[in-house]
Amino acid sequence: MSAQNSPNVSFEFFPPKTEKMQTQLWASIDRLRPLGPSFVSVTYGAGGSTRERTHDTVSRITQETGLSTAAHLTCVNASKEQVDDVLRDYWAAGVKHIVALRGDPPGGLGEKFQATEGGYSNAAELAAGAKQIADFEITVGCYPEKHPESPDYKLDIDLLKRKIDAGATRAITQFFYDNSVYYRYLETVRAAGIDIPIVPGIMPVTNFKSLTKMAGMCGATLPQKLANQLETLDEDPATRALVSTTVAAEQCLELASQGVDHFHFYTLNRYEQAFALCHMLGIRPQQEA
Repeated sequence: MSAQNSPNVSFEFFPPKTEKMQTQLWASIDRLRPLGPSFVSVTYGAGGSTRERTHDTVSRITQETGLSTAAHLTCVNASKEQVDDVLRDYWAAGVKHIVALRGDPPGGLGEKFQATEGGYSNAAELAAGAKQIADFEITVGCYPEKHPESPDYKLDIDLLKRKIDAGATRAITQFFYDNSVYYRYLETVRAAGIDIPIVPGIMPVTNFKSLTKMAGMCGATLPQKLANQLETLDEDPATRALVSTTVAAEQCLELASQGVDHFHFYTLNRYEQAFALCHMLGIRPQQEA
């Protein structure tokens, strides 16, 4: 795959808690920025726990790098007025792109979600509210293996339609490791008349034990082949990084061969694997290209 027809990419970061994490984040941004991502996004902690840090990180990236930056925003632990104030602050700071999410319950995945009194109840309502504040670009999440709280796929697809009706123009998937899951989901949403880009969310494995726990709460399937390749390597991080990057590269190249033209990388604020995967996809630093 040449640089001329290489896919678009975007990168997800989280707001750092410490000075050391801040340094790591900015080292990653400096390394990945020359690849010319379509946008980068910054997550929002459970229960709005990183509200200030998310805002500061998004604003700084926007002002200092010129990258198109998307701010994650959720409905959790905030009234509509509070969320609307955040939206107005983002617009004033030059942040024009929102990743609208319902958000995890304050107790984390597995807890029952309760809408905040006087707040937005779901991502569709949040997207509609954002559009009333300003003409934000809206990205939303989607779930190839359905959201763990959804009783069936139909409800999931109906909610995605509602998000689109509210103004969403792109959906990023929950991570997955079996491409057939993505292909089946894409076929389902297209059959339902949904035509916005469904961008695969790619998360290279950094710790298999932690991933197993997270996947269980998210309802994401971990193929036995993946377990065979990685479950014994948590005490051998150097080999694990090599193997997991190889596994992720195979996944991305296969998706690209089937016409996928945008990949969203969950970086966990590290650049190494995301940069290597972009290289495998034919993406080069812009001065090189």
